[in-house]
Amino acid sequence: MAGVELDDLHLSLGGNPVLSGVSLRVEDGECLALLGPSGCGKTTTLRAIAGFVRPSRGSVRIRGEPIDAQPPHRRNLGLVFQDYALFPHMTAAQNVGYGLRMRGMPRGQIREAVARALALVRLDGLDERYPAEMSGGQRQRVALARAIVIEPHVLLLDEPLGALDRKLRDEMQVELKRLHRDLGITTIIVTHDQEEALSLSDRVAVMFRGRIAAVAAPTELYRRPHREDVMAFLGRANFFDARRQAHGASGHHATAFGAAIDLGARAGTRASLRVGIRPEHVEVRPGEPEAGSGEFAAVIVDIIYRGSSAELLLQAGEGQRISADAPATAMSLQSGDSVAVRLPADHCVVFDERST
Repeated sequence: MAGVELDDLHLSLGGNPVLSGVSLRVEDGECLALLGPSGCGKTTTLRAIAGFVRPSRGSVRIRGEPIDAQPPHRRNLGLVFQDYALFPHMTAAQNVGYGLRMRGMPRGQIREAVARALALVRLDGLDERYPAEMSGGQRQRVALARAIVIEPHVLLLDEPLGALDRKLRDEMQVELKRLHRDLGITTIIVTHDQEEALSLSDRVAVMFRGRIAAVAAPTELYRRPHREDVMAFLGRANFFDARRQAHGASGHHATAFGAAIDLGARAGTRASLRVGIRPEHVEVRPGEPEAGSGEFAAVIVDIIYRGSSAELLLQAGEGQRISADAPATAMSLQSGDSVAVRLPADHCVVFDERST
């Protein structure tokens, strides 16, 4: 059974289209990340599920039931916003229990439910603290506890880690993943952070210009995207043009940078190809390329130190640029060095068409 189903959602604001036919199925108990640049429609999609905006066309179903006519407070959804939206005059326990009080739950049951929720987010003993007395990570946990204490059908998180620093964000990613595993609540996370989407979700839906561009498991989406613009958005990537040529009975080669890349059947039938490869998969070694090895010559233009790794900016023939990653601990190369470069065919992604 699907936890959430979106069917052909359309919405315009001020005459400008924001959602243009968004259809999506989130399985019961699944964690799905809505990922995309600012203005792509991901937060509007979340707001349509929550009932804060009403699409001009399309429908929203929760556990198979249409909820389009239901107001937000009737949809049994847990919501966590980027700014947490905590009541400053209430303690952590009072903030967490607010939704239960609005539902008329007896005080004794509220105390027990709040204690369980605070324990789940590891805030035992902090129930009497006010938001101003808590760190950003603790306030975020209070917001999470408030969302899950009502036992929602679906948990909606809008940029939940956006206000945290990098170290705390990494820690909270681990906590969010643990919480989802323990509770099994259908969860939709809106984020513009690619790493966050890949690490937290079972699947990622990439949005551009009010449309779903791709939906897949994180590993599949990162390694084998079907669109160039998706690969470009989801991490760093090199793109280049290649020419297809027959290669006996074994399939086809593609030539690029003056070298042959054995793409086999993936080269298709078109003469011109568009190919992508991640920098971490580009192989670089000092010296000249070996004949017949698939290597080509390049010169290191610059080296960017990134801590555990270094990014090599390379210039090949005809002014073409390509980047490659190398372990910083093994770096003996310098700017100006001549190197041999190889693009492993297994890591090359061939696109049917250019990005639009």
